[in-house]
Amino acid sequence: MAVEVVTPREVPLGGPRAMTVRRTLPQKARSLIGAWCFVDHYGPDDVADTGGMLVPPHPHTGLQTVTWLFTGEVEHSDSGGAHAVVRPGAVNLMTAGRGVAHSEVSTPGTTTLHGVQLWVALPTATRDAPRMFEHHEPPAVHVQGATLRVFLGALAGSVSPVRTHTPLLGAEAVLPPGGRLELDVEPAYEHGLLVDSGAVALCGTPLVRGELGYTGVGARRLVVEDLDGEGARLLLLGGTPFGEEIVMWWNFVARSHDEVVEMREEWNARGDRFGEVEGYVGEPAWLPAPELPHVRLRPRGNAPNAVIC
Repeated sequence: MAVEVVTPREVPLGGPRAMTVRRTLPQKARSLIGAWCFVDHYGPDDVADTGGMLVPPHPHTGLQTVTWLFTGEVEHSDSGGAHAVVRPGAVNLMTAGRGVAHSEVSTPGTTTLHGVQLWVALPTATRDAPRMFEHHEPPAVHVQGATLRVFLGALAGSVSPVRTHTPLLGAEAVLPPGGRLELDVEPAYEHGLLVDSGAVALCGTPLVRGELGYTGVGARRLVVEDLDGEGARLLLLGGTPFGEEIVMWWNFVARSHDEVVEMREEWNARGDRFGEVEGYVGEPAWLPAPELPHVRLRPRGNAPNAVIC
């Protein structure tokens, strides 16, 4: 009953003053877990050394962004008129739909920045949905000594009201020292377990900090055990297989190379598709799209992998 272990790669994020993140999705071998198509894990970073997060206005299409913090605060502003401060224990979800622009800046009072940035691919039927922003503070649920916060979907009797366009699960789990957690999960979902801190075994397979363990469709129960006696903090992601190929480049989720070309040109021309982020005062005032590669972008899919714990 092997679990596929996805190891992170370090990449710069955020333009001229880039911060380093650990990226587990997308990878060559695995592009999606359900509709989850992007997982960046960062920190804990000392803002005095790194400068924190300073991402100028930039575009998105065909996706939802999901921000979940462990430490620190990030100020979000978007062209749909939403302005919010993202804090630990609360989820902020932005639906880009046909196009949106937003900025992300760590607050002046943030000394340590630590969290995850996630993307969800929108299905063809709703990928041109209107811009939308939702905020939710999920209650803590105590299960077998662990603490769960379900920010998307449903788990252990806790249900999130945040709207998704395909069946999804997103939850934080904090495992006590020596803890063992058995979770009944939806067998139609595939799941990914990201280790933020500690070391655990997922269905018997060891995972360390930064790694993501993947289980394919069919698992009815996930068993997670603390391995080092220090406890662990984890992020559980899941969903039904997406069933559509996507072309993902820079901040765009599309269906073809030509669509990406069009989106890039519209953004760099400052077209109406994305709108304007009001009130941003940093430099640069917006983040231009980089040059496209000199090859046609190809769709991303998933290798079949049905693992049952």
